[in-house]
This record gives sequence, C-alpha cells and structure tokens, in this order.
Amino acid sequence: MNTIAALAGRILLSLLFIISGLGKLFDLSSAQVALAGVGLSPDLALPAGLFELVGGLALAFGVATRLFAVLLAGFTLLTILFFHHNLLDHTQVVEALKNLAIAGGLLALFAHRQVAWSYDGLRARRDRESVARDAEMRAARAEGRAEALSETTVAGTPVTRVETVTDVDGNPTGTVAVARRRWWQI
Repeated sequence: MNTIAALAGRILLSLLFIISGLGKLFDLSSAQVALAGVGLSPDLALPAGLFELVGGLALAFGVATRLFAVLLAGFTLLTILFFHHNLLDHTQVVEALKNLAIAGGLLALFAHRQVAWSYDGLRARRDRESVARDAEMRAARAEGRAEALSETTVAGTPVTRVETVTDVDGNPTGTVAVARRRWWQI
C-alpha cells in the first residue's frame, strides 16, 4: 500500500509542474508579463517553463527523483519570495501557504527513499543484483582456488598458488596449479 501511495503522490506532485510548465510554454507572453510585473527579466519565462516541464516529467517517471524534488522545492519557495510575499492580501497568503505545502511534499519525496515503480528503483534493483552476482562469482573462484591448493601437488612439491587461466577475451577458462620454485631450480 505504501508503494501505491508513494507513486500516486509523486505523480500528483509532478502533474502540477507539468501543467504549469506547459501553460508557460504555450502562453509565453503572459508568463513574461507576470515576470516583468515582479521585477524579473521576461526572458526567464521560457527557461522557467522548460524547467517545470522537465522537472515534472522527471518526477512522474522517477528519473533523478531526489534531485528534481529538491530543485523543484527550491523553485516553489522562490515563487513565494517573488510572487506571494504580500502578507496583507488574503489571496497571497493562501497562495504562499499552498506553495509551502507543495515544497513540503517535495522535500518529503526527497527524504522518502521508496521510489518503487520508477526508473531510479529499477536501476537500484539492477545494481543490487549485479553486486550479489559479482560476490557469488568471487566466492566461487576463491573456493576453487582453495580446493585446488589443498588437493594438488606438482612433481611431488606442494602447490603454493593457483593461477586463473583466461581466454583472449579475459574470460576465466580454468585454473592452473603452480609449484613453488626453490632458489636452485630454474
């Protein structure tokens, strides 16, 4: 149930930014007017719209979720600073509180490491499986070497080490027992 709630929360938060970013991109002139009205450069409308769209899509698909959650939380807090700072106007206070809640949700998403049903989760599972598979292979090789050392003698001399034989591609093909040479032996 937690994974469904985490997925739904992530998608709902992302929809806010996707729709807002598309709105800015499809109506750049009104976004530029809004930015100019608070003393910011109107040229920031396009990058802001693209950032919201890309960040929202990244949250929706779970790509670099923690990074985009923090960036979008900072972006949302900056909108309070520039657009909703008039605390005497009830509408501005409501908008500021809404943005604080959104930033809080994004920070919770950052802190909540459960990214099931996302690209980040898929990559983490694949990495864990790869590490486990590599550990199994190392253990099997070490076991084979130890077994070869304990059972093998070369020309009546106990074996001192086992070397792994590889093919031209570097893939192990077997092991060879190597006897310790004495100082007088060539």
